[in-house]
Amino acid sequence: MPDTSPTRADALLAAATLGLVAVAVAADRPAPGGAALAVVAGAVLGGLVLGARRWPLPALLATAVVILGYYALDLPPVGVAAPAAAVLYRVSERGRVVPAAVVAGSLLAVSLVARLAEGDDIAVVVGTELGSEGALLLAVIALGDAVRNRRSLRAALVRQAIAADEERHREAARQVEAERLRIAREVHDTLGHTMSVITLQSAVAREALTDSDPAQAESALAAIRSVSGSAMAELRATLGTLRREPGPREPVPGFDQLPALVDGVRRGGLAVDLRVEGPVDTLPAVVGSTVYRVVQEALTNVLRHAGATRVTVTVRATPGRLALEVVDDGRGGRPGGPTSGRGQGLRGMAERVALLGGTVETGTVETGTVRTGTAAAGDTRTTGETTATGGTGTSGGGGFRVSVHLPLAGVAA
Repeated sequence: MPDTSPTRADALLAAATLGLVAVAVAADRPAPGGAALAVVAGAVLGGLVLGARRWPLPALLATAVVILGYYALDLPPVGVAAPAAAVLYRVSERGRVVPAAVVAGSLLAVSLVARLAEGDDIAVVVGTELGSEGALLLAVIALGDAVRNRRSLRAALVRQAIAADEERHREAARQVEAERLRIAREVHDTLGHTMSVITLQSAVAREALTDSDPAQAESALAAIRSVSGSAMAELRATLGTLRREPGPREPVPGFDQLPALVDGVRRGGLAVDLRVEGPVDTLPAVVGSTVYRVVQEALTNVLRHAGATRVTVTVRATPGRLALEVVDDGRGGRPGGPTSGRGQGLRGMAERVALLGGTVETGTVETGTVRTGTAAAGDTRTTGETTATGGTGTSGGGGFRVSVHLPLAGVAA
């Protein structure tokens, strides 16, 4: 809301209006009564300048009435532009340009008619005095409107700067929240998979010790040591990011570490087939990291909940799209269970894939209908216990499927 209190500028304009009338009175030397009346009129005009900021239209109309009355009383001439200029400026500066122009034009018209009625030369009235007075009135109205527009522009720029600053703060908050979610997903994926493998390998080591098989027990303990070391390295890197600590960081797991992930699960006794089809060497790093984390979460769920004996992981890469499928032969989904889509793991998986514009589909597999891999001859690379050159596989116990589709177009390398 604009300030409507009179300012120092208003006081100066009011004083200038009164001074103009006083100079005219002194130059004309009227009778004492006329001089006093003229000074009173000048004071009233100055007071109207002070009120024009709060009441622009009433002050404008009152100014016109006072000027007309001034000349009706045959007081010393001061023109119509000079005594009205201050009020016209303030009124147009308050955004009332049209009323100011109408009143200014009306005063000029009345002055013209009155001067011609008194017998003044039309050439002098129209060509000189009326022209100069009209130019002055037009100038003060234009100046007031220009000041108002400049003030409005400055206020708009200030609002834009404030809005931009607020948007920067909101964007910073969004980035902080996104980073928090990313770190939460990393910690969940790392700890979830590690603890599942440790649990499985611990059971294997216990059975081996019971069966007096130290070699198998040693292998299980070595697997526990390996996966624990990898998890600790990832957690240290994550905590280093949180603390902004300098120094090298552990690289983000990517597609090239997928075979090691699968081997760690195999050592626990779960058969895992990893089938890679198409060109994957040139995949963007962010895609490889997403594939690694999705497979890690899917294998973790299998170890925890599925009771499966075999898992097939199939990666198919084409020039514009990558498809990933993880199928097990376990119990399949159960209402309310982790594989029902309400667990943190599957939610994090979906969030990772959504960031790249991909989709995730999960659900129970019907026996005998799971298609686990098809490839042209010579185009299939297999890492695992079974080599797949194409065809159809099945999950004998129903099983569960995680299917991911990622677009590669537009993803930064």
